[in-house]
Amino acid sequence: MRRRDFITLMGGAAAWPYAAHAQQSAKPVVGYLSTGTAQTDAEPYLIPFRQGLNTLGYTEERNVAIEYRWAEFNNERLQELAADLIRRQVNVIATIGGTPPALVAKAMTSTIPIVFYSGIDVVRSGLVASLNRPGGNLTGIAALQAQLIAKRIELLSETLHRAKIITLLVNPSNRYTDTETEILYGGARSLDLELHVVRATSATEFDAAFKEVKDLRTEGFLISADLFLYSQREKLVSLVNSHALPTIYPWREFVTAGGLMSYGPSLLEASRLIGIYSGKILRGANPAELPVEQHTRVEFVINLKTAKLQDLAFSLPLLGRADEVIE
Repeated sequence: MRRRDFITLMGGAAAWPYAAHAQQSAKPVVGYLSTGTAQTDAEPYLIPFRQGLNTLGYTEERNVAIEYRWAEFNNERLQELAADLIRRQVNVIATIGGTPPALVAKAMTSTIPIVFYSGIDVVRSGLVASLNRPGGNLTGIAALQAQLIAKRIELLSETLHRAKIITLLVNPSNRYTDTETEILYGGARSLDLELHVVRATSATEFDAAFKEVKDLRTEGFLISADLFLYSQREKLVSLVNSHALPTIYPWREFVTAGGLMSYGPSLLEASRLIGIYSGKILRGANPAELPVEQHTRVEFVINLKTAKLQDLAFSLPLLGRADEVIE
């Protein structure tokens, strides 16, 4: 989907009636609570989310309304945005952008159903009591994104062979960065690699971060599974390639933007599943009894054009394991 094909959505401006009136309406309301923006959510989230709703028979403006709330990568705004959706008595809240919006919404309502997509242990984090019987007003999709970084460092090491110094770029404002980093340190030790971590909370900090990467004599680079970093993928890929850094990314969209390779779940599929779960709840499913689905599909994507520019060669066994090879 090209950017110009996306029709910008307007968040709901009119207040929705209270519960008694909402129950009488033929048009249920979905609250869409996102850490991102309308622009950054356009392709990876909004389109497949609506497609998921459509599979359950719900089409926006025809027989379902969607109230959009965007935190614009400022998680401190999530509480006020969630509170607004709760005041409007939406029928279900779909949280977009990982675990933070789900935890915020959970802390604010125990009655409105909440659908999440989380990359961490959803039981340990307190989102649900168990995968099979969530037990409260939350359910959704779980993909242990943080665990996948251990595989990414293996793939990077296998590609670079003799590399000893690797660096991870993280967004320190993401509360789950520490979990991901801890896993990566363990993977680096097992492969006899020296790991460094550089940080950037905004695009203005990228240049300083890449200067640090260069000073560290980095031989291999990883980008953290962070949605702010995802939103800046074109700029990051450009910087990475200008420094000729062999890099593995968490999502395929970095590779289609010119990155070297990625290993991770499909954001489009995740968003479609959130839409499906939201539709199931609108049809009457009880979130306490709707099992959390484990999203196990992972994509390994390689860009041979970028590999050639960086004078890298992938082994035939590695190419054979790729789900997609861009030539």
